[in-house]
Amino acid sequence: MEKYNIAIVGATGVVGRKFVEVLERRDFPVGECYLFASKRSAGNVLNCFGRDIEVTELTEQNVMALEGKVQYALFSAGGAVSEKFAPVFVRAGATVIDNSAQWRQHPDVPLVVPEVNPDDVKWASGIIANPNCSTIQAVVALKPLDDAFKIERVVYSTYQAVSGAGIRGIRDLENGLKGDPTLEKFPYPIAGNILPHIDIFLEDGYTKEEWKMIVETRKILHRPDLKVTATTARVPVFNAHSESINVEFVQKCTLEDVKKVLSEAKGVTLVDDPSRALYPMPITASGKDEVFVGRVRLDDSVKSGINMWVVADNLLKGAALNAVQILELLTGGEI
Repeated sequence: MEKYNIAIVGATGVVGRKFVEVLERRDFPVGECYLFASKRSAGNVLNCFGRDIEVTELTEQNVMALEGKVQYALFSAGGAVSEKFAPVFVRAGATVIDNSAQWRQHPDVPLVVPEVNPDDVKWASGIIANPNCSTIQAVVALKPLDDAFKIERVVYSTYQAVSGAGIRGIRDLENGLKGDPTLEKFPYPIAGNILPHIDIFLEDGYTKEEWKMIVETRKILHRPDLKVTATTARVPVFNAHSESINVEFVQKCTLEDVKKVLSEAKGVTLVDDPSRALYPMPITASGKDEVFVGRVRLDDSVKSGINMWVVADNLLKGAALNAVQILELLTGGEI
């Protein structure tokens, strides 16, 4: 089996470590692996792929020293780092799969969810963007419904776990549950609370997280005029995002038709048996690769529409797993 040399940028972060975990679990054929992080983390040693690898400081000189030696680079180090260093890795001969928001709306950069728009990797010219975690799980459920009934409008309401805010968000919840008021990430306590505020507020009153979901859904589904609105909130859950999604269709649908489409959709697991109180939850979705869908019901307030509840592990399908699936697409593997 051919092996591929890869770099992981942001290797010591929450998602960076997940990259390694997913690559190992899926037996991706890694040859050499180069770990990059900030100067503060440089020199640390991580055990990856059965060997100890020292973390290298991310500098242009250190990247260009690997020119021609790295085929693929997985990035999860924030937008500013991606803006500066993704082109450097491309110059060094690597294809970059970037988990930040930096390149997602660039017209020359595909925004890819392998179950939804795999062919978009074909027009990449060095950088492929990994979508926002909350968008990824939503479009995995929406794409087969769009194919079957043509979506007219989407209304998102999200309930997002603190792991989506990184290690400082996790610590804020841990501290709060212990009665420690110390805050490292959020403007208010998250334990016992809900914050309708993810990322910065924009001039129109939406947050940037809400804007991301709107524009990314349109780009991934190739529906630039699709009507989409969103409200995103941070909840006191450690891992796995939940979403209430209201969908209006152009074509008439029945509940049976909708459930059949979802039950056969790639990457989706339908968990929907109200008689036995079976529905997706963060505690059952955490650590799993699939997007779980339940509470599917017709919306009688419109001519043709549904409500559904969508849950997925935001660090796996919402970040590291989706990036690795893109990598597998590029190397001819199965998703």
